[in-house]
Amino acid sequence: MTNVLLVTHPRQEVAVVTLNRPERLNALTTELVSAITTTLRELAADTTCRVIVITGAGRGFCAGLDLSEPGDTTGGIPKAYAGQETFSGMIEAVRAARQPVIAAVNGPVAGAGFGLTLACDVRLASETAKFHVAAVKIGLSSGECGISYHLPRHIGSARAFEIMLTGRPIDAQEADRIGLVSRVVAEGEVLNAALETADAICANSPFAVWMTKKVMWENLDASFDQAIALENRTQILAIGTRDAKEAMRAFVEKRQPTFTGE
Repeated sequence: MTNVLLVTHPRQEVAVVTLNRPERLNALTTELVSAITTTLRELAADTTCRVIVITGAGRGFCAGLDLSEPGDTTGGIPKAYAGQETFSGMIEAVRAARQPVIAAVNGPVAGAGFGLTLACDVRLASETAKFHVAAVKIGLSSGECGISYHLPRHIGSARAFEIMLTGRPIDAQEADRIGLVSRVVAEGEVLNAALETADAICANSPFAVWMTKKVMWENLDASFDQAIALENRTQILAIGTRDAKEAMRAFVEKRQPTFTGE
């Protein structure tokens, strides 16, 4: 694994992916983005991995695109568009993972890094976290790396419009108040909080967790009838699993279930 990205396993079923360019506030280079995407795809295929946590090394989560990285001016618009797709592919990899992905936001996050956190299923923030849209401040659209899709779904269109049009930062307290994050914890504790959440998720059936993530994201864009149909189908699939039968037996027997993922 490249040293710009670290993968550790503090729990057997939990992978922590750490952006590791602390001297640049973990700003994104093409190398780092490619490493994130490849790693997420590999973890998604690992059936022993139940939860993925993403965080940043040092005092920040991710400062967005590293503007100091030398740009290749050859190739014009087609090459630039391909580069943009490389960045958006990172966001697609988060969404495609069957495992829940938790963002442990340990400090400032901006631009494409903000897009990365928004694509995660759960966001926890340190009290020092600060969220920046950023692109509109440098003459670009705020709609990058899924921000225009995810942000209004997380906090509503009225707030999303104002934040994206002004480019103003959101501190941790406001992020908590408007529902951008699940909770705010003391500085230095956000990774521990993410691992606690991961443990709570891992206590549930793997299939049930996978289907819950799938249903949630699909139904954010579905009509009511489509949502009900998907819930009905998924519930019947889940009822047929061995884990569901084990959970019901454990409930009756007043014990903790033992899940096998089958």
